[in-house]
Amino acid sequence: MHHAPTIDALWPGLPYPRGATWNGMGVNFALFSENAEKVELCLFDPSGRHEVQRIELRERTDQIFHGFLPQARPGLLYGYRVYGPYKPRQGHRFNGHKLVLDPYARQIVGKLRWHDALFGYRIGHGETDLSFDRRDSAAYMPRCKVVETAFSWGDDQPPMVPWHDTVIYEAHVRGLTMQHPDVPEPLRGTYAGLSCAPVVDYLKRLGVTTLELMPVHAFVDDRYLIDKGLSNYWGYNTIGFFAPEARYGASHKLGEFKTMVRTLHEAGIEVILDVVYNHTAEGNQLGPTLSFRGIDNASYYRLGPDEPRHYQDFTGCGNTLNMQHPRVLQLLMDSLRYWVSEMHVDGFRFDLASALARELFEVDRLSAFFDVLRQDPVLSRVKLIAEPWDLGSGGYQVGNFPVGWTEWNDKYRDTMRAYWKGDGGVIGDFAQRLTGSSDLYNRSSRKPYASINFVAAHDGFTLADVVSYNDKHNEANGEDGRDGHGHNLSWNHGVEGPTDDAGVLGLRARQQRNMIATLLLSQGVPMLLAGDEIGRSQQGNNNAYCQDNPIGWVDWTLDPERESLLAFTQRVIELRKAHPVFRRRDFFQDRPLMGSQVRDIVWLQPDGTEMSEHAWQQDFARALAVYLSGDGLTEVDGRGRAVRDDSFVLFFNAAADGVVFTLPPGLVGSVGELLIDTSRNDDALRTSIFDTQSPMTLAGRSLALIRFARKAHP
Repeated sequence: MHHAPTIDALWPGLPYPRGATWNGMGVNFALFSENAEKVELCLFDPSGRHEVQRIELRERTDQIFHGFLPQARPGLLYGYRVYGPYKPRQGHRFNGHKLVLDPYARQIVGKLRWHDALFGYRIGHGETDLSFDRRDSAAYMPRCKVVETAFSWGDDQPPMVPWHDTVIYEAHVRGLTMQHPDVPEPLRGTYAGLSCAPVVDYLKRLGVTTLELMPVHAFVDDRYLIDKGLSNYWGYNTIGFFAPEARYGASHKLGEFKTMVRTLHEAGIEVILDVVYNHTAEGNQLGPTLSFRGIDNASYYRLGPDEPRHYQDFTGCGNTLNMQHPRVLQLLMDSLRYWVSEMHVDGFRFDLASALARELFEVDRLSAFFDVLRQDPVLSRVKLIAEPWDLGSGGYQVGNFPVGWTEWNDKYRDTMRAYWKGDGGVIGDFAQRLTGSSDLYNRSSRKPYASINFVAAHDGFTLADVVSYNDKHNEANGEDGRDGHGHNLSWNHGVEGPTDDAGVLGLRARQQRNMIATLLLSQGVPMLLAGDEIGRSQQGNNNAYCQDNPIGWVDWTLDPERESLLAFTQRVIELRKAHPVFRRRDFFQDRPLMGSQVRDIVWLQPDGTEMSEHAWQQDFARALAVYLSGDGLTEVDGRGRAVRDDSFVLFFNAAADGVVFTLPPGLVGSVGELLIDTSRNDDALRTSIFDTQSPMTLAGRSLALIRFARKAHP
């Protein structure tokens, strides 16, 4: 049982490290605030219900308030009260009646309970300089907890999967396991559930290398969602950049997250976190005072240059963190380093990354954020993925991030969806996306792996819904269908939503195979959305951010059709892993390869002739093939020797009717093996010898892959 220390025991302590740090003898507390006049450390009893003591931190070094409590131990619950001017028009919103969370808290316990006392101003009176709320918010706030960081990592090693070998699986901690029949019920929806044997074994069998988790930083549910009986299921509403979200913990112990990472590492699977450093859960000027706003609003947030009462909102979430302030930039960097050094994660996907790069209004490719990351000895070694846009002017920055970064490529998603639903005039774009998007990334020494390719992600339709719905069906979100975007590039194949029509179901299944095979055989890094490999649906909801229920969870029921899609996906991932030609380290050169007379890539028309400039421009064209040479690849094996691979021809037909393909003369008579034909579901997993003497008829809306002996070429 923890007894609150007495005020007599306070020692000066140190300004670093920030947060609450247990050193074996006591706990050091350090809190940055440039504009505060006074800071009180508030201590709570072990239940968290009663505030038992307030201790003023009188020491101040470099704008950091600090003190050391020799009797304090891990498990101690605390918060802060920060005093200073309440002058919203000048950007200051201090209110000592509000308990605020430590931005460096390693653990946050208890739920936020919405109440008007959480707001620094009097609700109904507007947040003017004269509207000041004196109610105490502590009863409605979570608590920060002093943690013991010791953990037995054993010989844990990061898997360090090279980028070109990476296959990402985007998942939600809760959604992945809530309905998993082989996960013990108490562990469903938790870090422990995610790392139990049935889940880890499934990921290994599927063949993915890297698990990308949607936000696990402590977050809060928006008041308007709670009022509607919903919650912020996705978690893009961070309030603590160091604390794992408590609702995903089965044990309420910090070690549970570490155990999950260690277990996945043992299986050779990396863990990447989706992180939200662009904004916080405190919203716009009418939002609550939970942490940063009450500690130092003017330092932590981008305020309007002419009207500091308002926030600059590049995120659509009410505020934008102020990366121009060195202490805020330090907070972000300290957080990232903490998750790598203490929690052993392998990388990050940055939500709305353009917002982080804004020096003033423009997105600056050489902003402090990128410079600091690139030189950091810890972070420069991990995987960095940008969502390369925000909601501000000039925020769409696909292709513009620096060397060392990869990017979500939404142009890939849109082009592949458009091609497979039969849109005209896209085959040129299709070819660019299939081969790694060199038009976007082949500059400043970037490689094909700079492109994170996907056909579905958490935001938007699932793959099954892309082929089952023409329109979004977001009624369950309670916004009369106004939320979510309308640009889905989806096609229901004749019936909106569920159907018993065997023809429609067969075509939808084939289209899912088409998109999965295209994704996994494209250059760049493929990202699968969790459940897409078993036909998961969200009932047409393309914005399931508030659906913590079966709409947002993966349904693990496997009927024969879902089993078939899973087996198909596993097979194509195996093919990708077995053949370097599908995961090249360099872009195609369209010229003879090293030590070979054969070009590395040749685009073919159905008649076997090479694609001409005129052919690329044909709006009606829906069918094409591509020869990929495995001879003289620039890959090297473990001894530095050049790798040879088989050569392949990929055939694509997005038209409704079958197309006859003739092979080029150089391939006729060579031995060809048909590895994939998406039109033949039952035979899709069986390799068969292919007669190269005869033309091949490729069924409408299907894809085929043929492997040739190494010396065969057009």
